[in-house]
Amino acid sequence: MKVSIIGGTGPQGLGIGERLAIAGVDVIIGSRKEEKALEVVEQAKKDLADYDLNMVGMANEDAAKEGDVLIITVPLAAQKPTVEGIKEFCTDKIVMDATVPLETAIGGKPFRFVDLMEGSAAERTASILEGTGAKVICAFCNISNSHLSNIPEEIDCDCLIAGDDKEAKETAAEIIDKIPGIRTIDTGILEKARIIEKITPLLIGLNIKYRSHYGGLRITGIPALDKE
Repeated sequence: MKVSIIGGTGPQGLGIGERLAIAGVDVIIGSRKEEKALEVVEQAKKDLADYDLNMVGMANEDAAKEGDVLIITVPLAAQKPTVEGIKEFCTDKIVMDATVPLETAIGGKPFRFVDLMEGSAAERTASILEGTGAKVICAFCNISNSHLSNIPEEIDCDCLIAGDDKEAKETAAEIIDKIPGIRTIDTGILEKARIIEKITPLLIGLNIKYRSHYGGLRITGIPALDKE
């Protein structure tokens, strides 16, 4: 299975890509420009020379075409054009969206949330991909870039996901749980993304308040993934 990180040259996308590649997943790092993706992958392989990374770089469109599962890691302002640009390659695929509507998209503060007409960024992606058969899942919103880049330390966080397709969420969880320390929690239907995404600015605010980079979330008392 190939996992493509769309917009994967930023800290979040690259961190997810590196973590999955270390775990043995075939990873494609996508970018608006292929040259940037190739440069980032080359540097990542140098930085992580102790690991055998099966990671390549491509333009977003090619990455979406080649990937079996897609993970979107772009800022809010780039979300719509990015998803529209890869729509034709999303047919019947699992599409995990890590986009969070932060006020930084309009020049505001990172610990403030922007309400979207669709209800959440993940629901916006689902509306753009309507009719393609793509199975959209909100994922990775509450895993910080600092955690992802802190290789080889385990990530002391749960990853909250939401989506309307049970089997797609199970596949997504299998992928996410390959990252050491992370436990995937299925919160329910895609509409729950409206809650998940709002946790991110809360965590950012806590990290600022307590001068940390590793604030995260653990859910206690329930199974990692609903198998019922």
